[in-house]
Amino acid sequence: MKITFHGAAQNVTGSKHLIETEDGFRLLLDCGFFQGHRKEAEILNRNFPMDAKSIDAVILSHAHLDHCGLLPLLVKEGYTGSIYATPATMDVAAAMLADATHIQESDAEYLNRHLQKNQVHIAPLYNEADCKATIDRFVGVQYSRLGGGWTKLSDSVRFKFYDAGHILGSAVILVEIKESGKTKTIAFTGDLGRTNAPILWDPEPIVENVDILLSEATYGDRLHEPPAETERLVREIIERAIKHRAKIIVPAFALGRTQELIYVLHKLFHTQGFPKIPVYLDSPLASHVTDIFKKHRNVFDNQTWKDFNASHDLPLMFEDLIYTRTTEESKALNEMHGPLMVISASGMMEAGRILHHLKNGIENPNNTILITGYQAENTLGRRIQDGVSLVRIFNRKYHVKARVVSAHSLSAHADQVELLEYIGAAKGLSTLFLVHGEEQTMQTFASLVRSKFSTISVGIPKRGDVVEI
Repeated sequence: MKITFHGAAQNVTGSKHLIETEDGFRLLLDCGFFQGHRKEAEILNRNFPMDAKSIDAVILSHAHLDHCGLLPLLVKEGYTGSIYATPATMDVAAAMLADATHIQESDAEYLNRHLQKNQVHIAPLYNEADCKATIDRFVGVQYSRLGGGWTKLSDSVRFKFYDAGHILGSAVILVEIKESGKTKTIAFTGDLGRTNAPILWDPEPIVENVDILLSEATYGDRLHEPPAETERLVREIIERAIKHRAKIIVPAFALGRTQELIYVLHKLFHTQGFPKIPVYLDSPLASHVTDIFKKHRNVFDNQTWKDFNASHDLPLMFEDLIYTRTTEESKALNEMHGPLMVISASGMMEAGRILHHLKNGIENPNNTILITGYQAENTLGRRIQDGVSLVRIFNRKYHVKARVVSAHSLSAHADQVELLEYIGAAKGLSTLFLVHGEEQTMQTFASLVRSKFSTISVGIPKRGDVVEI
C-alpha cells in the first residue's frame, strides 16, 4: 500500500491524505481547503491533485473547512462514492459547507462586478447544487464507544471512529487493511483535542494495535495553560471591561472555541455575585453551529452535566447571550457603549463582521481583543497577536491601542505533552508521520519523539510525497 500526502504536509491547512491498497482500493482521508496567501490558495484549491472519479471512499475526520472545504469540488469533479463521518460532523459540515458556498458565490459576484477590461470572468469553486450533492453523499457512522463498531468499505478495508475531543463530532480514524495475508492498521488523528477541555470528552486512546499513525502536530513545540486558566482569564477581562465601561472584542471561530467560551461565560455568570454583562454572538454561522451543539448533547462529557443541570439548564444558553442575526443589528453594536462582549467571525480576522468591530474599537486602549485560537501566518490575526502596532483594515491603517490577550488555554488542539501522551499510548506503533503543523514546529516535535520513543520511525512528509508501506 502507499500513502500520498496531498495537504496539511509541513503546513496547517488543506488536509488530504490518499491511501491506495495493493488491490486498487483508493481511500481519501479528509478533503480540505488550503488557506493562506490568496494567490497560492487559489492555485492549490482550483487544481485538484487527484482524479476524483478514481476514489472509492472518503472518510472525514471533522467539519473544519481546512478538512472538509473541498468536498463539493471533489463531487463536482466526479466523485460518486460515500463520505463517512460521525452524525454530529454531518450536521456541522452541512452548515460549514453551505456558508463556504455562499461566500464563494458572493465573492465571485462582487469580483465580476468590478472586473477591469480584459480581465477573466471568475467562477466560484463550487455552487449550491454541488454543496447539496455533497451533503447527500454523507453516511453517518457513530463513535465506537457509542456502538459504531467497524464499517466495511471493501473486502480488504474497514474502519472505525474514536472520539478525537477536538470539536463536536471530531474523530480519530482507524483503518484496517488486509494485504498479502497480513493485516495492517493506519490511524489518523485528524485534529486532536485537549484533555479536561469543556463540553467534549477527552481524546480516546485506540484499543487496537496501531502500525502507522498520521498525527497532527500543530502545537508540537509548546505547552498550553491548563483549561481552568480560561475561567480566571475571562473573569479578569470582564472585570476590566466593567471598570472602564469598555468592549471585549472576540474574533470568533464559529466551530469549537465560540461554544467553549459561551460555556465558560455561562458558568461564570452562574456564580453567585459575579457581575453579568451583555454578550452578543454576532455570527450567523456560529449561532447555527451552537444550535447544532444543543442537538448532540449525547456526546457532551460528564463534567458538563456536573456543571449544569441537564433537565433545565443548557450549557450553551443564558439570558445575557444575545444573537444578532441581521446586518443592521451588527452595525448597531458599533454605537453601543460597554461594558459588553462581541463575539464575531472570522477567527483569524481575515473577513466578516469582526473587521467592522475591530475598525471601530481597535484604537481604544480601554477595549480588549481576546484571541481564542490559532492564528495562521500572514493573517491579520497573526499580526495583531504578534504585536504589530499599525494594521490595515479595509485599506485604511489603524493603530493597535486596544489591549490584546491570547487565551491559549482555549485552544482546541493538543499541546506538546498531550500529543506525546497520545502517541505513547498507541500500542505497537512503529511508524509516525507528522502532519498539520508548520515545518519548524514539526522538526522540534519529531526530535522529541525520537528521543522519547526510540522504536518509532518519524517522518515529516512534504505536500505530494508518496510513501510505500
